[in-house]
Amino acid sequence: MNQQGTIVKVSGPLVIAEGLREANMFDVVRVSDRELIGEILEVHGEKSSIQVYEETAGLGPGEPVVSTGLPLSVELGPGMIENIFDGIQRPLEEIKNAVGNNITRGVNIPALNRKKKWRFAPSAKVGDKVGQGDILGAVQETIVVSHKIMVPIGLFGTLVSIQGGEYTVTDVVAKIKKDDGETVDVTMMQRWPVRVGRPYKTKQIPSEPLITGQRSIDTLFPIAKGGNAAIPGPFGSGKTVTQHQLAKWADADIVIYVGCGERGNEMTDVLMEFPELLDPRTGESLMKRTVLIANTSDMPVAAREASIYTGITIAEYFRDMGYSVAIMADSTSRWAEALREMSGRLEEMPGEEGYPAYLASRIAQFYERAGRVVCLGSDDRIGYLSAIGAVSPPGGDISEPVSQATLRIVKVFWGLDAALAYRRHFPAINWLTSYSLYDETVGGWMREHVAQDWPEIRAHVMRILQEEAELNEIVRLVGVDALSYADRLTLEVARSVREDYLHQDSFHEIDTYASHHKMYSLLKLILEFQTQAKLALDAGADIKKLFELPVRESIGRAKYIPEKDVDAEFEKITKEIARQMGELASKEAED
Repeated sequence: MNQQGTIVKVSGPLVIAEGLREANMFDVVRVSDRELIGEILEVHGEKSSIQVYEETAGLGPGEPVVSTGLPLSVELGPGMIENIFDGIQRPLEEIKNAVGNNITRGVNIPALNRKKKWRFAPSAKVGDKVGQGDILGAVQETIVVSHKIMVPIGLFGTLVSIQGGEYTVTDVVAKIKKDDGETVDVTMMQRWPVRVGRPYKTKQIPSEPLITGQRSIDTLFPIAKGGNAAIPGPFGSGKTVTQHQLAKWADADIVIYVGCGERGNEMTDVLMEFPELLDPRTGESLMKRTVLIANTSDMPVAAREASIYTGITIAEYFRDMGYSVAIMADSTSRWAEALREMSGRLEEMPGEEGYPAYLASRIAQFYERAGRVVCLGSDDRIGYLSAIGAVSPPGGDISEPVSQATLRIVKVFWGLDAALAYRRHFPAINWLTSYSLYDETVGGWMREHVAQDWPEIRAHVMRILQEEAELNEIVRLVGVDALSYADRLTLEVARSVREDYLHQDSFHEIDTYASHHKMYSLLKLILEFQTQAKLALDAGADIKKLFELPVRESIGRAKYIPEKDVDAEFEKITKEIARQMGELASKEAED
């Protein structure tokens, strides 16, 4: 039942109201006659502290506050894919059509279109015993996403009615009779509170990689399907571009992209690019499997906090259908800053750098909702939810609280380096400071599906890069000519790994994405050069002439070879390496 109170204090996005005696923590309220959306954060006796998700300018004491009696929830059903919502799941396109380019305060438009009809194709039959999570049927939401209609959480019984046809999300498509005799109507839409994780049967250890097509990630620092990762880096180091690449090319059935507190032009880039880009797996537009949540820096700060929960709840819903879902949060630092602002206004005891003492637990609550799970339902389907969050530490200092709290939780750290970014090395992931705790977990999958010696080649490449860092210290002191031929070869091979392999052009039609087969072939090419070069040096070849061989250019251009030509072209280059090395060694021997 709705209960009414009155405002006694307004402090930015924080409103203090009294008279809401029966309201609960996290209940949604409507503030003032404008019906601004808010959420109760604290209750102290007669007074309730409310976080308002809209601009509060002009509010004053005495204005009404009405409790809805329900927690902040999202609407889950057909119509989410290809849509763009704000932080509290208001459809921005519908708002624009209703009130123009600027969001009007108090606008109340449902998240899912109530008029659009969807063709429901039932898969369950009358008389079936069904329970929570069981699939009743499906709606072909886009050409690549079949939206499963599931029995709502907590409902068990016998299916007494189900029929196919065209329905809106609020129309009844099935009836389930519970054991106590009550009949429950089932629609294609469900509601779920955003702060509560959706249940599942069991959580399993992730064992296969989330293929991203980015060589530095898939080779050196892989993330597992159902894993979590963080991308910390200073301003301008490429966090957003890296997340865009992951959203575009990651091996996920559904992508949820949350723009949390970042600049509006970055979300504009997503909106402009994604419809134009073709998914390499389906050949269709990337928007056909994407949900966008935009809560940019010019939108109310309080809604940033909700946007992360909105995104992860939508992601869990698609996970429950048995899909592989990836959620990109850009950036969790802005979300943490929203927590800090609200904590300060609530006069809570501040922790390090003014962040609330519960910062680490809130970050953990987000990332821990990722995972590989056995979904509810009788078919034991497997669902994956991978969480990737960007962190924007001031000045790139990862010793600050948000970065440290994140690193204690996630298992992959892609540390972006401003120096690499300024040298136009993309992605600017520093191979000496980054790490992945999934490399052994996914090693078995890589041996089976890519190559038996993949883990050994990965370890060899890492060793080359580490040796390069050590040798560079010597070079700075005494110069490159003081090194042995073997060490100079190591430096050249490391340069090839960096420039010809790890460097990737996100705007190049071919180089923007690389398959595991192409990655393996390219690494074998570079290591073949190293092997043949050692033989040539042992035969007395001149090291300067060796590095100037025409085949070096061929290796450098190999990453631009189309996927279909990889085997034939790489075989030619391999033979050319052996031929040119042999000729050089023979010539030197004659001289």
